[in-house]
Amino acid sequence: MQEKLKSEGKCFFCDKTFNKTGINRHLTTHLKEIAKSGKPGLSFLVKVETSKRWGNSPYFLSLWIDGETTLKSLDKFLRDIWLECCGHMSKFNGAGMAKKAHDVFEKGVQIDYEYDFGSTTELTITVIDEYPIKADKKIVLLSRNEPLQIMCAICKKVPATQICTVCMYDGEAEFCDKCAPKHAKTCEDFDDYASMPIVNSPRMGVCGYNGGVIDKERDGVYKL
Repeated sequence: MQEKLKSEGKCFFCDKTFNKTGINRHLTTHLKEIAKSGKPGLSFLVKVETSKRWGNSPYFLSLWIDGETTLKSLDKFLRDIWLECCGHMSKFNGAGMAKKAHDVFEKGVQIDYEYDFGSTTELTITVIDEYPIKADKKIVLLSRNEPLQIMCAICKKVPATQICTVCMYDGEAEFCDKCAPKHAKTCEDFDDYASMPIVNSPRMGVCGYNGGVIDKERDGVYKL
């Protein structure tokens, strides 16, 4: 994938845009204010991103999770927004799916998560803060990186819509609809099976992943 992609997300509460490092600091200000009058309980602000051992990924989710939510529900959410392709197995390292958020989360805790034990997508879940109130629902999507500015590797003028899964590890392999046939002339596998859609997920180009089933508006390609 192209390097140095800008990673920004909009705040669920005020619709302002912040970069990946600033969005959660901003979200805490809203949640602290909400905590003054919210329904008593326990909830957590959680950041989800690709495991650091794969480098600094631009993809992120900021979630407000109620303490009564099970890890199974979080697993389903992650599958629905970022991961599900072929019904692969998944796990939270060190915690079972039946555990509730309040059993395993507290401020500063990090939990590793894996989806698909073959072509694995590894995520790190970090608890940014906790609040003495219930969340509005089990899991609230407070922010997500906007579609990344992935441009066509050939014309470099318009956003890419397709990625070549054969060439993606050797260099730039993202193409717009107009230039994709040009790549097909140099990669015989592209039209056969290697062309997959550009989607807003770290699972892009892996296995049979074609995109999420929730928050679909922000799962598409970058718009000029």
